[in-house]
Amino acid sequence: MARVLVVEDEPDIAELVCLHLTTMGHTAVHEADGLDALARARGGGFGLIILDLNLPRMDGLDICRTLRADDDPTPILMLTSRTGEIDRVLGLELGADDYLTKPFSVRELMARVKAQLRRAALYAPSAPAVAAPPERAPLAVLDLMIDPERRQVRRGDAALELTAREFDLLLFFARHPGRVYSRSQLLDEVWGTGYAGYDHTVNSHINRLRAKLEPDPQRPRYVLTVWGVGYKFAEG
Repeated sequence: MARVLVVEDEPDIAELVCLHLTTMGHTAVHEADGLDALARARGGGFGLIILDLNLPRMDGLDICRTLRADDDPTPILMLTSRTGEIDRVLGLELGADDYLTKPFSVRELMARVKAQLRRAALYAPSAPAVAAPPERAPLAVLDLMIDPERRQVRRGDAALELTAREFDLLLFFARHPGRVYSRSQLLDEVWGTGYAGYDHTVNSHINRLRAKLEPDPQRPRYVLTVWGVGYKFAEG
């Protein structure tokens, strides 16, 4: 079970979301003001942030941008009543892990909450065992060391701070070096076959991953573009 920060200034929606989270066994913490929500989020201890875009004093996009600039990897599920695709695209580019447009089905929201928490907990650190299974064993590729058990990435001596989705994307690529994947294939493999997203989601996350991973994002050496097809990870 997780602590979930619900940032929503519409009382009826906030009450409904918090009620269903509590019914699922989670602890729901509600904030209606943008600046107060940012301060609460920076306090840490949350497994997920459900973040509305339209908030008093500081909007959701600015909160998302600030948390990611702080290298906070907490998954963010963004809620928006705006219909323009540009708002969803911008949210993803700033580091949101998923989005849902109002009005939304509570059942769908809770399904996405489960998916984000499950993904974040998939490789959560646990008590030492006798030996890590192959899928949990550290992976050395090129000059990267990827540790699925601790969800840590190092390039040489430098630790890289990745969001949950960025880590999953990098790990998937690194486990299949040289193989080319289309955007739709990456959506199925990394986001899941039930994810109702679109191809630009992949572009946004790869751009953010490259910004953190590549010494020169304009000349990537790890995640390579195969024009007209998709992307692949460099072979060692």
